[in-house]
Amino acid sequence: MAVEGNSLVDWAAFGQARSELGAGFVRILGYFREDGVKSVAAIEQAMRAKSAAAIVIPAHTLKGEARQFGAEPLALLAEQIEMTARDCVERHDTPEDALPHIVKLRPLFTQTLELLEREANPLVARKPQGGGFGRRVASY
Repeated sequence: MAVEGNSLVDWAAFGQARSELGAGFVRILGYFREDGVKSVAAIEQAMRAKSAAAIVIPAHTLKGEARQFGAEPLALLAEQIEMTARDCVERHDTPEDALPHIVKLRPLFTQTLELLEREANPLVARKPQGGGFGRRVASY
């Protein structure tokens, strides 16, 4: 799942979440960080323990929280892990089929979180979106 930085986050969905959550946005993004770190660690630990059942809930949690912030590639990967684990539970099988996806999870989570937090940081200098007061719009 090679994904470019710009396609890791649906910025329209991110903006909608930001406006809907208002003043609580940064706090809730912090919860996403905390929960995501725990979910990724729990998924990796469950994989080491060969417990498909222990993968399902943290993958499901990560999927939903990622979607809330427009992190669709992360949500899709978590969903793939969740569905694979659910299938393994039904077959009374170990989760080896999920391993290739789980290996990709931590790097994708880290990269996505960095983008989300950078965009949410009020101290990050942003490019002006046009003229603005005292600025001339560049003509090309």
